[in-house]
Amino acid sequence: MITGVSAAAVVAAGGGGGSIWQAMFTWEVPPAEKVLRTVIVYLFIAFLIRVAGKRQMAQLNSFDLVVVLLLSNVVQNAIIGPDNSVIGGLLGAAVLVGFNSVMDRVGLLNDKTRWLFEGNPTVLVSQGKVDERAMRRVGLRDHEFASALRKQGADNLEEVRRAALEPGGSITVDLKREDQAASLGELRQAVTDLQRHLDERLSAIEAAAARSRPSGSAG
Repeated sequence: MITGVSAAAVVAAGGGGGSIWQAMFTWEVPPAEKVLRTVIVYLFIAFLIRVAGKRQMAQLNSFDLVVVLLLSNVVQNAIIGPDNSVIGGLLGAAVLVGFNSVMDRVGLLNDKTRWLFEGNPTVLVSQGKVDERAMRRVGLRDHEFASALRKQGADNLEEVRRAALEPGGSITVDLKREDQAASLGELRQAVTDLQRHLDERLSAIEAAAARSRPSGSAG
């Protein structure tokens, strides 16, 4: 026996198929507004990251992680608005990916646009000396910087010719020539040079020994 409540549920389930599809694929926000919302939020977040500095993009501390985790929730409603439809979400995703691809290409047009979107590298170490003002400006902590140096093969600052915080957030380290690790090709060349030097010395010794022998002596 079907009660009144369960009967109503069956009726709703049987006749609600159209409403489900309608909810999923009917615009609740005009497409133009959806595109505009997505682009505005994208540009604003890109601007915040550009102004906040390069470190947040790679050298995340605990506070930066909290910001990253909350940021998407903070701007979510600004992007979707009152639209919970599937087609609205698909449009927003397509706009994000497409607009980001366009911005990447625009940023590569020339040096001015590259500087506008990314900025320039910030030199942190030059010839083994740390630029304390630059370190404070980018907000990089000593232990973060020391960890980055160790990961790139520098045991101490005296070995570093140049270290810079790149626009993408990574720290690049150029070691002094005498402190750089030798490559396999360099090791092979060194062995070849050493072998040639030994052969030359051995040949010189044999030649000297041959000249010093009496002319009438037998081998």
